[in-house]
Amino acid sequence: MLRALIFDVDGTLAETEDLHRQAFNRAFAELGLPWRWDEALYADLLAVMGGKERLAHFIDSAHPADAEALHARAPEIHARKTRAYGDLVAQHGLPLRPGIARLIAEARAAGIRLAVATTTCRPNVDRLLAANFPPGAAPFDVIAAGDEASRKKPAPDVFLLALAGLGIPASEAVAFEDSAAGISSARSAGLPVLATRSRYTESHRLDGAFSAVSDLGEPERPHRHLAGVAWPGGVVDLAALIRWHEAPDGQSAPFEAMGTGR
Repeated sequence: MLRALIFDVDGTLAETEDLHRQAFNRAFAELGLPWRWDEALYADLLAVMGGKERLAHFIDSAHPADAEALHARAPEIHARKTRAYGDLVAQHGLPLRPGIARLIAEARAAGIRLAVATTTCRPNVDRLLAANFPPGAAPFDVIAAGDEASRKKPAPDVFLLALAGLGIPASEAVAFEDSAAGISSARSAGLPVLATRSRYTESHRLDGAFSAVSDLGEPERPHRHLAGVAWPGGVVDLAALIRWHEAPDGQSAPFEAMGTGR
């Protein structure tokens, strides 16, 4: 039985990553640091999971001579970055990716539970949810954030936290991810993964996902199928997810009976 959907945040629920990049740059400027992360550099830095870890990696790799002093300033830098990110979300908004709001609504109506499993910190999650749902109406039963996990993705910790909060085994849930590290994290926790491409993961291999698509799709704007299971009409909806989950051969089950191909 499918009882829960577990979502990554950055790049999966919304295209957040470039606002994170801009927020880092704003924090650097406020603190008088002569750094600016362009899109190409940030794409490379995203190989390091977690904003605090990404900043530490940048200090070690780009400024080793001053690393000790800069690491001492890192908590202030990251705190300013978090505030800047919240300001940017409040100022510009940050819509959910195609199909996310629809699938969440379908799950809620069917009594399917919802969770978040992310390497980002809780304030960033709260800002995104506040920008997209009415006060007090965020749909997630469990939010497992990176500042609660001992290890970041690709370790399974944050997904294991989400499963523990939901009180269900991995066999009764599906994870949604956009990155190679995220897929590895979810799979290590025993979860099947549906992967979507995002702006900063175009070059990522999505190995390990039972299905890879450009996004979840909308009836009026179907997604692009990339690999694995294909979805009727180019839309990932709850009914199709349940049929896939209940198929006897599990993750490899295609929708041939419904007239779809790969």
